[in-house]
Amino acid sequence: MTDDANHETHQQAGRQTPTDTGGDADSGKPTHPVRTAQRDEAVRFAADAARAMADARCTDIVALDLAGRSPVAECLVIGTGTSDRQMRSVADDLAELGEASEHPALRHTSDDRSTWIVVDFGTVVAHIFEPNTRAHYDLELLWGDAAPIPWEREADRRRSHAP
Repeated sequence: MTDDANHETHQQAGRQTPTDTGGDADSGKPTHPVRTAQRDEAVRFAADAARAMADARCTDIVALDLAGRSPVAECLVIGTGTSDRQMRSVADDLAELGEASEHPALRHTSDDRSTWIVVDFGTVVAHIFEPNTRAHYDLELLWGDAAPIPWEREADRRRSHAP
């Protein structure tokens, strides 16, 4: 059996091969075209989700590219909400965005007091925290080596950096 045929067989059986999970060891770039397209789409959706959080008045929004760092997701989006009601609304907005852009939410969970809400889209996971809970779990530190995903609109960037 050739390497290509063997690769196909492993893929069909649901098993991962080296090209499915990381790509070219020399360059660190993904080599599998399906995974590359999926990752690019995940990065786009993560940026859209971050913008939706900003539009809903979340603060301290961070979008991270987890490529090669997580076996579960390609991207992570984190934002801070202002109240449990606003946070639930943001989670609903993200679920609607996911449906509209062919990234339906697989899971949508929160803790008992709605201080941490997670919306899992498979390739992208969004976390909406109240400030104290976010500081306690500090996911940015946990994923500190992940590359940031640019998501701010140019007008928002100018406004946030104005003197």
